[in-house]
Amino acid sequence: MSDAPRMNPGTNGKNGANGTNGINGTNGTNAAANGRLLPWPYAIAYGQQRNIDCDVLVLGGGIAGVWAAIAAARCGARVVILEKAATERSGAGGAGVDHWQWAADNPASAVAPAEFAQALVDNQGGWRSGISTYIQCASAYETLLEMERMGGKVRDDEGEFAGADFRDPASRLLFAYDYANRTVLRVWGHDYKPLLREACRRLGVRVFDRVAVTSLLTEGGRTGARVVGATGVHVRSGAFVVARAKAVVLAANRPQRIWTFSSELRGLSTFRPPSCSGSGYAIAWRAGAEFTMMEKSMRSPFGSGYSYPPYGSGNAINTWYPCTIVDANGKEVPWVDAWGRPLATVAERCRPVAGQKFFIMGGGSSSQPHPGRKEYLGPRPIPDLEARMRAGEFTPPFYADLAGMPEMERRAIWGVMVGNEGKTRIPVKRTYEAAGFDPERDMLQSYDFLRGHGMREPVLPQERTFGDQGVCGGLLVDWDLQSNLPGLFGAGDGLFGGQDHAHAACSGRYAGARAALAARALASAPPPDAAQVEREKARVHAPLAQAATGPDWKELNAATARVMQNYCSEPKNAPLLALARSWLADLEANEAPRVPAGNPHELMRVLEVQDILTCAQMIVSACEARRASSAYLHFERLDFPAMDPPEWHKWLVIARGNGPVGNGSRDAGRRGDVAVSDRPIAFWGDFESNYRPRHAENIAAMGSIGAPSAAAA
Repeated sequence: MSDAPRMNPGTNGKNGANGTNGINGTNGTNAAANGRLLPWPYAIAYGQQRNIDCDVLVLGGGIAGVWAAIAAARCGARVVILEKAATERSGAGGAGVDHWQWAADNPASAVAPAEFAQALVDNQGGWRSGISTYIQCASAYETLLEMERMGGKVRDDEGEFAGADFRDPASRLLFAYDYANRTVLRVWGHDYKPLLREACRRLGVRVFDRVAVTSLLTEGGRTGARVVGATGVHVRSGAFVVARAKAVVLAANRPQRIWTFSSELRGLSTFRPPSCSGSGYAIAWRAGAEFTMMEKSMRSPFGSGYSYPPYGSGNAINTWYPCTIVDANGKEVPWVDAWGRPLATVAERCRPVAGQKFFIMGGGSSSQPHPGRKEYLGPRPIPDLEARMRAGEFTPPFYADLAGMPEMERRAIWGVMVGNEGKTRIPVKRTYEAAGFDPERDMLQSYDFLRGHGMREPVLPQERTFGDQGVCGGLLVDWDLQSNLPGLFGAGDGLFGGQDHAHAACSGRYAGARAALAARALASAPPPDAAQVEREKARVHAPLAQAATGPDWKELNAATARVMQNYCSEPKNAPLLALARSWLADLEANEAPRVPAGNPHELMRVLEVQDILTCAQMIVSACEARRASSAYLHFERLDFPAMDPPEWHKWLVIARGNGPVGNGSRDAGRRGDVAVSDRPIAFWGDFESNYRPRHAENIAAMGSIGAPSAAAA
């Protein structure tokens, strides 16, 4: 470690944020590099290496990552987080959260966790992880109580909403969507992330901000072997980081910018942060980890160049549910239940109807059919609004009529929901109010049928995303949330078949405890393989030596997206996918090595796009492997048009060809350099018997602070 740069508590932007450990160069501020006009403002430390040792290494400091770190630390582990941004606000949920989903374990819930988890799985046709979904349904409220002990506001203690239909007087909790069954809580989550970061500090978690993870280290440097750490690069100094650990929690987000990318045409082309580049997927793939459901992609309004800020225009979805919609003449758009029966009042929009015990989610738009089964589909505006508009019954444009809503509903939507959701607290609520918007008298326009509605406007087939919304593919894990690679655990949006803020929190908390218990069983972590470290260091620093005449990282990202638009769009067949594979291989071999980086930040961007390219290759391989079409997976094979045939109702699992292929009854095969196997659709077995003993171990290891107190419950 004699050549390691100093690591000091950060006190300003150059060294990290809010007490975070920074990795700083030792030569002072670097002069202008590669002929650029402005000097790089941070000390350069290319060639220097920082070695870190810990019990549990958490990769990614988003919601899942900080919860994993907190749980592992409470189990007594020495914990390190590597995060490429600033942990205080980083990640898809770092800016805030307004609703805490699927807390079937809360005291006012009318649905048992097992029943609700199974409904969530069934509503996706089986294509949702029963493992992490049940972990969420069985511990979301328990996790929220821990958030409350950290200082997060969870209850309406002041009685602001006393008497509201969505408030439980006993617990003082507020609920959203289904007011009868009460599985989704409204929360004041705008400051949850800073509170979680502070909890990490109190527990002694070492947080290294501005470190982009570049690879997993494996025992002996072998693909498919035990994971013993990771490497990274500091995105301000360029210093190389080697972290050794007994267990690793991969908490990085799912990939974006796969089909659509332009940094010039729009400020936002993804629902999740565009910095979510899928690096966690790429590094786990290269190490030999198994992934599933990677063939699923879907059209997304956020992949369109015409999209509006999410929840920043009039709508009745999610954060805005159950807002009234009116036309240009003030005529109210009727609401109906899942069977098309009219609903007369706002109150009826928030309760199940005949034929339902509960509903999962309501709202939506008439311009896009709502997925899922009718018994779980909540109320929404009439689905034939466009046809009735064209017939002259309604006059566009349409508006969200907050002013016409009951007072409690209006204040809950605009004050609690819009006021705490990270995508809306600053860019919508604060900005609109500063411009004079008053929800008691003003309405926000909806862009349905006028092109470009930011939530549900139909878009072109090639304007797709992988996991921008809803459940998607990801790391395959077992009931310990451990992958096929010993020592590698997963949490959050990178897991297969999971989604949302509470899922990230619950799975992170669970995975952190399981990783800490696994680490406790090891005397020490095997040392990193020196040759593997040197190979990775050479790969990471290679763009620094490239001539500035090569393509830049934006061009490589755009080229990758164009290949996916052309050859892995909505209709697919073997010739198209073969061309996609060929073009991506050509980009990898001939263009990616020529992309230069003039400073550590550009180096991070180059490495991100290399990982995006790897993720695109993973997706194409999975698409080649599935020889059937599927409505639930938004997957159309022209050469295999049968839609959801029973023999293909199974999880397809892919891994690098020289990694583990499968075992036992798994139907293993190979497609090129990719190993393909499968799992039964409900391979996880019984919920309670698998979850409860592990959960009890987790709580015992975390101590009393990890369990709900009688007073809080």
